[in-house]
Amino acid sequence: MNSNRLMILAGGVSSRMKRSVEGASGIEEKLLAEAAHRSKAMLSVGVGDRPFLDYLLYNAKRAGYEEILIVVGERSDAVREAYGKADARNDFHGLTISYAVQRIPPGRSKPLGTADAVLCGMNAAPHWAGSSFTTCNGDNLYSVEALRLMHECDSPSALIDYDRAALAFDHARVAQFAVLRTNADGFLTDILEKPTEEELHAAADAKGRIGVSMNIFRLSYVLIRPYLESLPLHPERLEKELPWAIRAFITHHPRSVRAIPLSEHVPDLTGRDDIPVMQKYLRAHFPEELWG
Repeated sequence: MNSNRLMILAGGVSSRMKRSVEGASGIEEKLLAEAAHRSKAMLSVGVGDRPFLDYLLYNAKRAGYEEILIVVGERSDAVREAYGKADARNDFHGLTISYAVQRIPPGRSKPLGTADAVLCGMNAAPHWAGSSFTTCNGDNLYSVEALRLMHECDSPSALIDYDRAALAFDHARVAQFAVLRTNADGFLTDILEKPTEEELHAAADAKGRIGVSMNIFRLSYVLIRPYLESLPLHPERLEKELPWAIRAFITHHPRSVRAIPLSEHVPDLTGRDDIPVMQKYLRAHFPEELWG
């Protein structure tokens, strides 16, 4: 059941990051300029101005992935300059990297969301049909272990069930993460956005553990596709969001998405305050010569 295919979602317009750097101080001018125009995945937060995405790709290779599909926006020059200009099968340190473009529909200022991004990626990779693949955000630094668990999972569909208490974010940010409900056999039964205190209590296990999603999933190409295609816009955010497609999927296919527990932090790039934190983390946890 191993799948060496990874889809990285890096096509968003990074609205929160752009808003947070307006008038900011204490961050390098170069990074402020990048944050205003680039995908967060391409911010030069690494040693020697290495882009953030290099580190996610490095972990992906160590976890066993070989074929990478990056979903990019319409302005993807920085990504293509770094990882290859061809639309498909660029070689990057032994990884095969291809692209799918998520376009902004007429009348909108940003793309249609993560479910639309995944569908764009699937449309660009019809040879993935009949298999499963991992998908994740391009601005979260998932560990080798998290990526490996998705890569080696024996279920066609799965997600990482992160221990809420292990995430080293402030309470306000953690409170924004979707909470997972699972059954006694470890299958996902619901994804709760902005849960009430009562729902939080109901989602906790016997030891008080609460699981949350950090948007890393293993998906079956054939099984998830109709739910992506038929998904309506979120009533508030007016986007097509991947967790909502998965909720619809498990409604019709219960006991089909395995929730794999993991207790660790997931560094990310949401706003300007995350930039120096990420720079420090990368210096502390990765070799300076990343690819040897």
